Amino acid sequence: MTREINLYGQTPAGMPGRASKGEICAWASYDIANSTYATVVATAVYNAYFVQQIAGKAPGIGQGMGTVLLTAVICIASLAVVVTAPILGTIADATASKKKILIVSTVCCILLTAILSFIGPGHYLAAMVVLTLACFAFGTGEDFIAAFLPELCPVKSMGRVSAFGWAAGYLGGLFSLGSCLGYVAWARSHGQVETQYVPVVMCACAAFFTLFSIPTFVWLKERVVPDLTIKPGDYIRVGFARLSRTLSHAGHYRDLFNFLVALLLYSCGTTTAIHVASVYAQQVMHFSTQECITMILVVDVMAIIGAVVFGFVQDNIGAVKTLALTLAIWLVAITLAAVAANAAQLWIAGNLIGLALGATGSVGRALVSEFSPPGRSGEFLGLWGVAVKLATAIGAVTFGAVTFLSGNNYRLALLVNLVFFLSGWLMLTRVNEKRGRQAALTDMNVPLEDLPV
Repeated sequence: MTREINLYGQTPAGMPGRASKGEICAWASYDIANSTYATVVATAVYNAYFVQQIAGKAPGIGQGMGTVLLTAVICIASLAVVVTAPILGTIADATASKKKILIVSTVCCILLTAILSFIGPGHYLAAMVVLTLACFAFGTGEDFIAAFLPELCPVKSMGRVSAFGWAAGYLGGLFSLGSCLGYVAWARSHGQVETQYVPVVMCACAAFFTLFSIPTFVWLKERVVPDLTIKPGDYIRVGFARLSRTLSHAGHYRDLFNFLVALLLYSCGTTTAIHVASVYAQQVMHFSTQECITMILVVDVMAIIGAVVFGFVQDNIGAVKTLALTLAIWLVAITLAAVAANAAQLWIAGNLIGLALGATGSVGRALVSEFSPPGRSGEFLGLWGVAVKLATAIGAVTFGAVTFLSGNNYRLALLVNLVFFLSGWLMLTRVNEKRGRQAALTDMNVPLEDLPV
């Protein structure tokens, strides 16, 4: 027996363009909130602390192995998002529950970040478990906040709106990192060591995440209307059916899938650079925690500039051309960082990375939003999350493996990233932006087959 099931959430007419400036600001507030985790935990402070103190002080675990364990954590968490994101996204669209899932994942990430402050040196297994869960919760929330973008504005302004959120996120990173830098400087001046001030920084990170996610939860609207004909017991089945249907019509969305491959390739490089930035600076250039935080602050400033400037560039010349330009900047920056002979050269590389980083993330998110049919943003932005998180896993494993096999040659591991950027740039040439937007607009013309109950 078969019956036709509506696999998609119902969307009101005229969805794009009806969000107020206040609601867009509430949406962007989440980028400010989760940037605290991205910059403090995943980039500037905790990852290096894990390598140096948590794993580095464990019996039989050296700093070289600490880097391998860290990349394993990143890989496992990313793969977990890869497995769950498409299904959660499709279920969220059908049941109009993007906001509910966003709230749950955010609360989990906040609590787990706070728990990190209670794990002392040497307890690397406990830290790995908590950090893996926190990374998973963070990645899930990142996907679902992105899924709201197509509902907030028309295609012609997605570049600017996405850039606004991305820039707001880096501004939040600046504030949180600046506060951390001030506290770390004060703590060090009073004779405190890492094991004393880093736990406090983790608690502050959790508090900041909480504070700036509140406007999102209060004012951001869920515009998709749930399909009341779908019973709770059918959610998972419908989620798989919807994802299967999208994949079976990959030819219709060929530009989306071409871009997802390009995104996967170049994100192997970008995500690795983000996660190992402070580790690289400490291990190769012997930066202190305070110097690492200062460098990331500068990177954040450049990322704000890059996100805003290239957001306008995207709306004028298109996302594909804009991405090609930013990938060229990445190639120069990574090469310079890998061969840097002194701190000044690493600082120059860091500035270039910041400029490209803000643009790459913002433009990529906006392009997938352009390719997302109305009412299916959760599913399609879930695929965006899959590509980024799978890239995170691949990049982390590659960096960790090269570092381990080369006897902690961090420079060589960083140079390997150039292959990812070059491959992504080549794949990007196969993406036709105009055709991809048209495919999204004609989505409902794709035949809908009956599904077994």
